[in-house]
Amino acid sequence: MSIVSVLASERALPAIGAFVLVLLLLVIRAGVKRRQAAANTAPQLTTQFIKASEKDRQPGDWDPVHFDYPRLDPSEEHFSNVKPIPYRPFKWGDYHVTMGIRSMPWDEWLELDREFPQFHRVADHRIRTRGDRLVIVHPEQPGIVPSGHAAAEELMYEIAEYLSRRHPDAYRVTRKPVSENPDENGWYGEGKIWTITLIPFDETYDLEKSEPLKVARMLIQEDFTLMLEGTDGRYYLQAGAVVIAGSWRLEDKMGMPLEDIHLSGNVPQYQTKLQTSMDRYFRRLPLDKPVIRNNYAVQLVQEPAARMPAPAPGSLLARDPDELAWSETMNGSEDSNAFERAKFVHDQRDPTPRDADGESIFPASRTETPATARTVRLRTERQTLRRLPRTGAIVFTIRVYQTPFEELVREPGVPGRIASAIRSWPEDVARYKARDAFEGILPLLDQCHQEQIGQGLVKENDKKTNFPF
Repeated sequence: MSIVSVLASERALPAIGAFVLVLLLLVIRAGVKRRQAAANTAPQLTTQFIKASEKDRQPGDWDPVHFDYPRLDPSEEHFSNVKPIPYRPFKWGDYHVTMGIRSMPWDEWLELDREFPQFHRVADHRIRTRGDRLVIVHPEQPGIVPSGHAAAEELMYEIAEYLSRRHPDAYRVTRKPVSENPDENGWYGEGKIWTITLIPFDETYDLEKSEPLKVARMLIQEDFTLMLEGTDGRYYLQAGAVVIAGSWRLEDKMGMPLEDIHLSGNVPQYQTKLQTSMDRYFRRLPLDKPVIRNNYAVQLVQEPAARMPAPAPGSLLARDPDELAWSETMNGSEDSNAFERAKFVHDQRDPTPRDADGESIFPASRTETPATARTVRLRTERQTLRRLPRTGAIVFTIRVYQTPFEELVREPGVPGRIASAIRSWPEDVARYKARDAFEGILPLLDQCHQEQIGQGLVKENDKKTNFPF
C-alpha cells in the first residue's frame, strides 16, 4: 500500500494532521505532474536507437529509428514581432580554433524573425533564377553512399511538422488519415502532412508533388546541407539548399566528403585542429543530442549609390543590396571564372596558396570599396547539427545574420571586443577572412571603445563576455 493510501485511510486525524495530509497530497500530485511533463518533452526512443548509436555499427549502415521529437509549445509571438537575435560570437584575447558546440534546445531548431519576408524574397529570386546550382540532390556514389533524395524528403516533412507546431499562426497544414502502418504517419502518430500553407505569403505546397529541398528552403530562413555516411565511414554532402552562402558555392562542394569540403575551402588549421574531432563527432552524433555553434565574418558591401553602373531592375543586387546572398563586393561575380576559392586544396606548407597564374587564391582583398561604418557588416552564422531518424543523415542548418557596423559600434562593449578579435587572428586566418579588405575600420572601433569607457558604458579592463552574445 502506498503512503497516500495509508494516510488517506486514517479517519481520526487532528486538525494539524489533516493539514499535513493535504500538503503531502499536493506535493505528491505536483511530482506526478512534473514526471508526466518530463515524459512528454523527453525524446522517445526505441531499442533500435541504442543499437544505432553503438560504436560497432558498420559504416554506412543505418536502420530507421522510431523517434518522437519532444513536444513543442507554440511560440508566444508572431515572427513579425521578433527582432533578430544579436549574436556576437567573438571574444577578447587570443584566437582559438575549436568546434565550439553547445546543446540545442528542441524548440530552437529553426529561428524566425521579422526579417523573414526579405529572406523569403531573396530565396525565391535565387531559386527561380539559378535553382539548379543552389538546390541540389547528388546521385548515389555506387558502393560508397546513397543518393540524398530520401534524406531530402525526410527533412521536408520534419521541417513542416516542426513549423506547424512551433508557429501555428504562420503555418497551416492538412493531413492524411492515420495509417495502420506507423511509418506512414507524421509526428506522434498523427496523419502524414499532405499540404502546408505559409500563411503570411499565401503559399501552399503539396508535399507529395513538390520538390522536397525547394519546399523546405522556402519555408524557412536557413540554408541547409545533408551529410550521409558512406561505407568508408566518411560523411558526404549528398543534398543541400544553399542560397545565401555569401562566399562559397554549393555546386563546388556536392558529393565531397567532409574533409574535402573544408580543405577545398582552405579552412585554416582544419587538418591540425579540427579534422579528427569533427570526423569522430559526426560518426557518433546521437539522435537526441542536437547541437548549435556560431561563427562570424566581416563583410564589405559597396554602398548602393556607388554602384556603377546601377544594378538592373529586378536583378539580385537590386533585390539584395546588402549582399546577403552573394558577397559581390568582396568576391566579384558569382559566375566569374576568377572565383576559384573553392577549387584549391589548402597546402599548409605554403603560407600564400596561389592559382596556376600565380595569383593568390584568397581574392577578397581585391575590393576597392573603402571600409567605413556604412560599408562594413558583421556577418554571423547560427549553425545546428541534428541527425534524422529514418535515414540517419545529419542535417546542417545555417542561419545568417547581418549587422551594419554603424549599428554595431553603438552596442556597449562590442567595438573594443570585435577590434581585439580581428587583431587576434593568426596570419592564415587573417588571409582566409580577408582582413586587409576591412582592417581600415579598426581605428573607428578603437575610438568608439574609448568613448564608451569615457561615458561609463564599459570598464577599461572588463573582458567578460556572455558568448555568443
